Amino acid sequence: MASIEIYELHPLFEEIQFQRVFPDGKTFVDCLPVYPLEEINDKFLKLKNAANFNHREFILQHFKPPVPHSTGYASDRAKTVEENIELLWDILTRNPDKAAGSLVPLPYPYIVPGGRFGEIYYWDSYFTMLGLAASGKTGMIENMINNFSWLIDRFGYIPNGNRSYFIGRSQPPFYSLMIKLLADAIGEQAWLRYLPQLVKEYDFWMKGQDALQTNGSANYHLVRMPGGEWLNRYWDQSDTARPESYREDMELARRSAQSPATLFRHLRAGAESGWDYSYRWFKDEQDFSTIHTTDIVPVDLNCLLWHLEKTIALAYRYANHLPGAEAYETRAENRKQAIDKYCWNPALNFYTDYDFAEQQPKPVLTLAGLSPLFFGLANEQQAAAVAQLVQEKFLCDGGVVATLRITGQQWDAPNGWAPLQWMTIVGLEKYGYKELAITIAKRWINLNREVFKRTGKLMEKYNVMNTTLEAGGGEYEGQDGFGWTNGVYLALTKKYGDTI
Repeated sequence: MASIEIYELHPLFEEIQFQRVFPDGKTFVDCLPVYPLEEINDKFLKLKNAANFNHREFILQHFKPPVPHSTGYASDRAKTVEENIELLWDILTRNPDKAAGSLVPLPYPYIVPGGRFGEIYYWDSYFTMLGLAASGKTGMIENMINNFSWLIDRFGYIPNGNRSYFIGRSQPPFYSLMIKLLADAIGEQAWLRYLPQLVKEYDFWMKGQDALQTNGSANYHLVRMPGGEWLNRYWDQSDTARPESYREDMELARRSAQSPATLFRHLRAGAESGWDYSYRWFKDEQDFSTIHTTDIVPVDLNCLLWHLEKTIALAYRYANHLPGAEAYETRAENRKQAIDKYCWNPALNFYTDYDFAEQQPKPVLTLAGLSPLFFGLANEQQAAAVAQLVQEKFLCDGGVVATLRITGQQWDAPNGWAPLQWMTIVGLEKYGYKELAITIAKRWINLNREVFKRTGKLMEKYNVMNTTLEAGGGEYEGQDGFGWTNGVYLALTKKYGDTI
């Protein structure tokens, strides 16, 4: 009999999630069954209607809940933040896995983010690697890239994370930037070694191109734009409620005007974006139930895929395969022009996402609009306009804020996130706005230090608008650890040294 998953146990799974046996819905799907799941389910069906049946007691008798990887660890606040991060690398390291529950075992050691996140995450890992590079841990960077390469070879893409319930979607494609980070340390052999996996990743994002004959149509992750250009969107192969957020998805479906399948696909695509969630994905900025992620061409995703195309072209040049290099250079140039055509918003003087269903730009200012600067795709006039809006609207006491609206979603105001600080700072400096870049870096680093002094923790996200308050919003409590915060902190302190 084929193995089944916890989320395939009916009605056990639904009852446990709606009973809130665990406050966080992710906990149950990460539990390890003590007995075969079929046996547990049969026993549940026989006992559940008994007068004295207790859902929590039943689960704790038949499953082992996950233990956070840093349980028992306490920071030493007498040490500097940098010293504590160096100690945390070991705490957040996982060694090669054995198959266990929903975990997809990986063959090499890796770093987890921390808190509720006891598995690898795709885009988190790049920002974690920035810190590993600053710490001189090239071997761990290589291990993590080898894990991602193994995932590409197994699934044809890098899943959201190495959990079975993440299969079907990816995350922002930072694999090519990871290879660049390694190439900076070990040389051109990195480009050649991972060229097959770079191409496989690209093929995943471009799947369905042959079937798209009509302008304005979409297939899988691919969109044929009104002018016939090719750009990309976020998408998930499934249209069911996410197992790790089952209760939240089902409750949202009850009050949404969209069909459940449509809503769930948009939610899953939003999870693939990494921005889960933000009003950048909503039709009505205050109504989560109007999420329509798969209708949107995100500016940051397409900048990342431009970088992937450029990286493949570079790798082909190192391999002396000029036709391959020229083909990907052409694709990259076409994408660059399409990003400028559809994502530069002259009405707002900023880069925004594009709603291809409505054939118009989304009127939403977010830090995703800094991606063209990070990758060097903006012209000087565009960069100047973006920098001015960052200075006037996004800059806060603790760094830069993800968006300009408070909606209750964690990727909106008042929150700031390490990856967005890094991309904003690097993008601004690339175009000569070093003073503004350093100002953001100083404020973010000071906020990290202040919260660490108060709590002994480095957090997943921060309230950058009121630095005395904790960050909030989203589907779960704030998490500490924390991989990408550690990575960006170390990278920024190394980059700017005594100026911070």
